[in-house]
Amino acid sequence: MAQLASIWKIALRLFDLVNPKQQLSPYEIGVVSFAFLLAATLFYLDTFTDIQSALATLYVITLLLSAETLTEKGTLLLAGVCIGLSALSYVAGHGMQGDIAAALRLTVAVAAMVITCLLIIRNQRARLALVKFNADLQSSEERYRTIFEQSRVALWERDYSQIRALLMKLRENGVSDLRVHARDNPAFVADCIARIPTVAANAAALELLGHVDAGNISSMRGYIAQDDATFLELMVAIFNKEDSFEGKGSIITSDGTTRFVLLTVGFPEDVANFNRVIVGMFDITEREMAQKALFEAQAEFALASRAATVGALSASLAHELNQPLGALVVNAQTLQRWLDRDPPDLAAVSRSAERIVRDSQRASDIIQSTRSLLSERTPVLEPVSLTDLVSETQTLMESELLRNGVMVEIAPANNVPTVNAVRIELQQVLINLITNAVQAMAASPEDHRRISVTIELAENQSVSVKVRDSGPGLSPENLQNLFKPFCTTKETGLGMGLAICRSMLEARGSTLTAGNHAEGGALFEMIVPIEAAHE
Repeated sequence: MAQLASIWKIALRLFDLVNPKQQLSPYEIGVVSFAFLLAATLFYLDTFTDIQSALATLYVITLLLSAETLTEKGTLLLAGVCIGLSALSYVAGHGMQGDIAAALRLTVAVAAMVITCLLIIRNQRARLALVKFNADLQSSEERYRTIFEQSRVALWERDYSQIRALLMKLRENGVSDLRVHARDNPAFVADCIARIPTVAANAAALELLGHVDAGNISSMRGYIAQDDATFLELMVAIFNKEDSFEGKGSIITSDGTTRFVLLTVGFPEDVANFNRVIVGMFDITEREMAQKALFEAQAEFALASRAATVGALSASLAHELNQPLGALVVNAQTLQRWLDRDPPDLAAVSRSAERIVRDSQRASDIIQSTRSLLSERTPVLEPVSLTDLVSETQTLMESELLRNGVMVEIAPANNVPTVNAVRIELQQVLINLITNAVQAMAASPEDHRRISVTIELAENQSVSVKVRDSGPGLSPENLQNLFKPFCTTKETGLGMGLAICRSMLEARGSTLTAGNHAEGGALFEMIVPIEAAHE
């Protein structure tokens, strides 16, 4: 009997009639054998007995019994065999005579077998597709888990479902600005942190936090710096239904060290998947420290440049101070004469005193402007009228401009708004650009030495200041290297002025570009945003 079962199994596999991936059990072999035996019994009863009923319809049972074991090819073959047996029984019992009742029974039986066969095949294909989908899903899960565990990027799986539900409820209750809500409710951020459990974390994440144990990071409450605003911005992104978030923040490691991180989060489209959101963190501590050192070095260079600028303007400063100081002496002598009269002319004394106060204030303003250039105070953003600043800079450099025979034309556009900027930094850039323009026109005839400064509104909420000279312009080689440190065309220059000016402007979101004007001469353009960036 065992040998017969083995022969039967080999025969089925030989003709690719059963699923090659399926190991046939004795039960399944018995079911298939019973199905074929049932088919043979139905054929005998339908052919050699006088039973007048649609026995052929029962071939459907044979198909159903074999459906789980046979392949699509085997099912089609079995259905064909059953239909053939039904037709053979009809011919054997009725010949070619037109028995309408028997023919109708045959048609019903064939239709039932065809429909059953098609349904079985559809079910088999759906089952195979589901098996393949599950296998692909398992493979994808294994790949994801491998990437998650082996990646050197710190990765977390966190459950944001509770916090999202809370934020959406706030929206429904009329909260429109989450930042204002958090400011009015100091415990809000801490409550949100407590509602976000950690589902899983990879080795890089545990290392970033200070080689902590995986069981100690169910909550990030102890690792987020109290003054860090990044978490609130993350909540704002969820509140506004954004699809991702990226921001710089800081965390506190297990040993109390502060580390700067770049946080990236991608939010799923399906709300149900907020229970497993991937959070990535990149350690950027070294980059931030290097950037801080760079800014400090740039500030020192800027201070040195301002000192050099004051030295270069010493003649102008002496001239500017000489005028109010001389006026002070004259007005004091005049006041003394009016007092010596009998009786004293008090009205004239008052006028002289007013002139003394005016000239003293002028001298004080000049000294204050010079001190500001050399100040190491933290830069302060303030409203600045670029038109007034250009005029003030022209006055400050008036002596040098006259000595070199240079005319300055200022052309401000109408309705140019003030900008929120660091006044001294902008003035330093203007002094540098005007000084360079004066030096560039040294070989030009005096009647051709002109500097034009235009101030106008630019795109993207900014103001443009263009400084153009009438000199020979910039060569292609100089244009290419103009803003590189230690690149200079002067015999005594250090080549740091324009590099420092550009770095100062870019730190506030401004830009400085250079080129040649179509009508001749060099053209520098400074684009200053109405609202400066903070560094």
